[in-house]
Amino acid sequence: MAVISEVNKLGQQIWLDNLSRSLIQSGELAKMLEASISGVTSNPAIFQKAFAGDPLYADDVASLKQQSLSPKQRYEHLAIADVQAACDVCRSVYEQSNGTAGLVSLEVAPDLADDTAATVSEAQRLWQTLDRPNAMIKIPATDSGLQALTILVAQGVNVNLTLLFSKEQVVKAYHAHAAGIRQRLAQNLPVNRIQVVASFFLSRIDSAVDPRLPVNLQGKTALALAKTAYAQWQEFIQSREFKDLSIQQAAPIRLLWASTATKNPNYSDILYIENVIGRDTINTIPTHTLNAFIDHGTAAATITQDLAQAKSTLIEIEQLGINLESLASRLQLDGIQQFIDAFDALLQPLN
Repeated sequence: MAVISEVNKLGQQIWLDNLSRSLIQSGELAKMLEASISGVTSNPAIFQKAFAGDPLYADDVASLKQQSLSPKQRYEHLAIADVQAACDVCRSVYEQSNGTAGLVSLEVAPDLADDTAATVSEAQRLWQTLDRPNAMIKIPATDSGLQALTILVAQGVNVNLTLLFSKEQVVKAYHAHAAGIRQRLAQNLPVNRIQVVASFFLSRIDSAVDPRLPVNLQGKTALALAKTAYAQWQEFIQSREFKDLSIQQAAPIRLLWASTATKNPNYSDILYIENVIGRDTINTIPTHTLNAFIDHGTAAATITQDLAQAKSTLIEIEQLGINLESLASRLQLDGIQQFIDAFDALLQPLN
């Protein structure tokens, strides 16, 4: 896994977009951390696959079904235990990195996406139940989720803001994070250990927009958006708004590249890995794509390359009458529904 170490040296962390009991108990996760993997993300679809395919859950599921619990309570019993165990395995990485790595995400129920108060309440409950400083609570980047982000940051909760698809959406995230930091500082509370990532989804963008594009533009939208989003992030952390916070030891919100498994078989299977490597970013990668990158990937600082071309590509796409912000809104709604469907599916065997 030398290429992962090379990526780390370029300032990007690689997280594993996968979690299961076997991964933890076999020692495989610990070995991956030793080989420079820096964190873990989960979602309802990941847990659905884990519960269905990992035999280590069978006894616990049978026992939980004998108890007077709802399917959601049974799910949480399993998922929280896994995230706690993963946090414990990752704890040394967390400490060695001064709290910037070794983080493990658990998602709030996706049907709360448009309810700020319910999202905050559920996030607080999960955060307190996990009781691990290197846990992250994943919430969707809806308008309600952005309001929840500000509240949760002010309360000192690590947040993975998910389902971001556009430059406008991530800029809103930057400001929502900064607002939470300001509220916390106003209470004279520490901000140096609060970690927030903005999960920008890539392959789903190209899958949605490619059918409407000429061949010469296909497979380029997501990378162009990623490069311009990173440039905007660089501008934001140099702005007076954030510099005033960084002076008081606030950690910056970081871009996390998600949905990085290539969906179009005509594209490189590591398209969304090799082309978005940059300092102070994270890429969360499913196991099969990670293995492909380890096998034939190259580490190079690519996120800042060809920025002018990326901007030109986005202009061409807009000139074709494609509104990328409208597309982003639709993809966010679709993403929430996909997580709801996966959540419902994983609850079915727990009835």
